[in-house]
Amino acid sequence: MLRFLTSGESHGPQLTVILDGVPAGLEVDAARDLDPDLRRRQGGHGRGKRQQIENDTAQITAGVRGGRTLGSPIALVVLNADWDNWKGPMQVTADGFTRKQVTRVRPGHADLAGILKYDLDDARDVLERASARETAARVAAGAVAKALLRVAGTTISSHVVRIGEVVAPDSPVDQNAVEESPVRCADPAAAQLMVAAIDAARSDGDTIGGTAVVTGHDVVAGLGSYVQWDRRLDGRIAQAMCSIPSVKGVELGDAAVAAASTGSRVHDRPSFTREGGFRHLSNRQGGLSGGVSNGEDVWARVHFKPISTLLTPLRSVDVHTGEETNAHYERSDICVVPAGAVVAEAMLALVLADAVLEKFGADSVSELRRNLEGYRAMLGRLR
Repeated sequence: MLRFLTSGESHGPQLTVILDGVPAGLEVDAARDLDPDLRRRQGGHGRGKRQQIENDTAQITAGVRGGRTLGSPIALVVLNADWDNWKGPMQVTADGFTRKQVTRVRPGHADLAGILKYDLDDARDVLERASARETAARVAAGAVAKALLRVAGTTISSHVVRIGEVVAPDSPVDQNAVEESPVRCADPAAAQLMVAAIDAARSDGDTIGGTAVVTGHDVVAGLGSYVQWDRRLDGRIAQAMCSIPSVKGVELGDAAVAAASTGSRVHDRPSFTREGGFRHLSNRQGGLSGGVSNGEDVWARVHFKPISTLLTPLRSVDVHTGEETNAHYERSDICVVPAGAVVAEAMLALVLADAVLEKFGADSVSELRRNLEGYRAMLGRLR
């Protein structure tokens, strides 16, 4: 129902998004709705010098008129300020082209796999697209999806719970504290230790990973389906999260705890009241039962590996000579977890917005509101 494609290279002129399936009549403003998330993605302790060059903003170039969507595909553009420094090596035309070749591949990156897959002799042809710079385009698309979800009363948030060996205590999260934290961690003491861990990795010429929690609040029950494997909402969320560069694992709800527990300790017991209807006494399943949203918040832990470009490069090989050598160094971050959490928000928003449109199929926002109203009235009658 909701589809998006991104295009563009890390050091090319721009990133482009085509977002198709957004109903007509949705109020969207780039400065209000898209740019704040783009700024949040650029933040976080441990980010590299690229973020000092870029000042990401989105341009809406199609699909919106007078501040409202038309129902046609939306086109978004995020310009790359660093393009000014790369016009020669990254130009499209052959005339005057100056190659800036990379042959020393980086362990853990797509460099070698891309060279082998596409029969290339230059890792730059791989790393320019495999770069996490592409996620700026996703964040712009996800911000539109967030605007659509607000029609359904759903909001999205994230926070960091781990950097390296530093783990934040399991306690209620103050989202204001998260947004003010340099590492998007609600606990000040843990945040301070996380900053120190990132600084230590930088001093060692290393990188560091971690874990973020992403949550969809007030998600309507009944999104997704158990009738086919590819319609299960938990599978769609897991795929979306694992598509983010550096993400190597996703836990839907308390998956790791459940794996080490008995069923009597982890399953969420349903409850019923005349005022609130059907709810659950806990939410260890992450708001998902049998691939369907169950009316609780939908949440997941997203695990990010340390990024592949190290200030002190690992040993690798040169793909031209086959000889052992130090890996290539490309200007990069030390820790991407705080920024990655914002990307995870975008991906969750896109999946949930797609599921909302699948469930309530609407060509306009007014139709969507009517369909939601009717569905909620039906749920009320079940009480």
